[in-house]
Amino acid sequence: MIKVSIFYPNGDDIEFDVNYYRQQHFPLVRSKLGAALLDDAIEVGICGAHTGEIPAFAAAGHLYFESVEAFQTAFAPHMKAIQSDLPNYTNARPLLQVSEVVNTKESDHA
Repeated sequence: MIKVSIFYPNGDDIEFDVNYYRQQHFPLVRSKLGAALLDDAIEVGICGAHTGEIPAFAAAGHLYFESVEAFQTAFAPHMKAIQSDLPNYTNARPLLQVSEVVNTKESDHA
């Protein structure tokens, strides 16, 4: 399984509309990616390493797929529609990372 993470850097001049992201953008993404999208999650930064410290990221979105190929096949036809919604919820320039999800629990068969 892979996880596609979209990180939205934070800063004094960064605006991020969490409600729009949750209520409008993620449903758009789900409808475009269809059954290839296995799961998703949203994280909203609340602080950095210390209470009161600005978080490095205003928010992050996570999309789970069976493989990189499944992500690319589902995303490519809808890339413009998904990306064109960006100005509706943030002025941040997102960073994207594709990661392999690794199980940290030891197998019962070890």
